[in-house]
Amino acid sequence: MTSAILLNGYFTFELILYSLIAMAGLAGAFFAATTRDDAYPAGDRKSKWIWVGILFASAFVVFTRMPFLSWIGMVVIGLYWFDVRPQLRSLINGSNNW
Repeated sequence: MTSAILLNGYFTFELILYSLIAMAGLAGAFFAATTRDDAYPAGDRKSKWIWVGILFASAFVVFTRMPFLSWIGMVVIGLYWFDVRPQLRSLINGSNNW
């Protein structure tokens, strides 16, 4: 009885966590699509639409919880939020502290 409750809680937590990460991927795709086109080559990154496609695909595989691919999708989403987007924002804002 207790183990069934714990497993149900774990699966619910995992579903919520994966859904939140997938939503972060969709939000990242939106922000990538609304960023200036010339910022990506200036930051030595792939083009704007490649990042949008990668983030949409990553959000899809994370939401569907495909084995192994969902972990790669999480890494890509984290890469965008913690590396690509801060660099592009600093280039656009002119702070250039990267």
